[in-house]
Amino acid sequence: MEEVLTNSSVVRVSALLKKLNCSGQVRILSESARTALDAADSLGIEVGQVASSIVFRLPSGNPLLVITSGRHRVDTSLVAENLGVEKLHRADAEFIKESSGFSIGGVAPIGWLCAPEITVIDRALDEYEIVWAASGHPHAVYPTTYAELIRCSGATPMVVGA
Repeated sequence: MEEVLTNSSVVRVSALLKKLNCSGQVRILSESARTALDAADSLGIEVGQVASSIVFRLPSGNPLLVITSGRHRVDTSLVAENLGVEKLHRADAEFIKESSGFSIGGVAPIGWLCAPEITVIDRALDEYEIVWAASGHPHAVYPTTYAELIRCSGATPMVVGA
């Protein structure tokens, strides 16, 4: 699993964590953290502590990043209404990779190649002392806090699901 640490996406996220003076370091998991449940099981934490980076396409055609608690799904109608847009569109794997530089299952909330037009963060993540986010690879995660995630990602807090 050492090769994960040299993956270009993981290196990019690790460098940015240092540059932004973040407290956590990338941790490599033996099992895939492709889903929030996988990550929670691998880390021995509640699924709600997983900060999943979900990408949508805004009506403008630009990416929207929703950093959500793994305990629920994003309510796209609610988020669209809160953002004052008609609808959120699904983003396919190619759009996500092109926009973020990450493949599905390893999309980090920071270190994007092209910054999302809008980034929002689920207020439910504030219920946890520590949350875990992807680090650019399905086997790489890092610990952080809600406040630190807001600072480093520039996200706007919002209720994004139930």
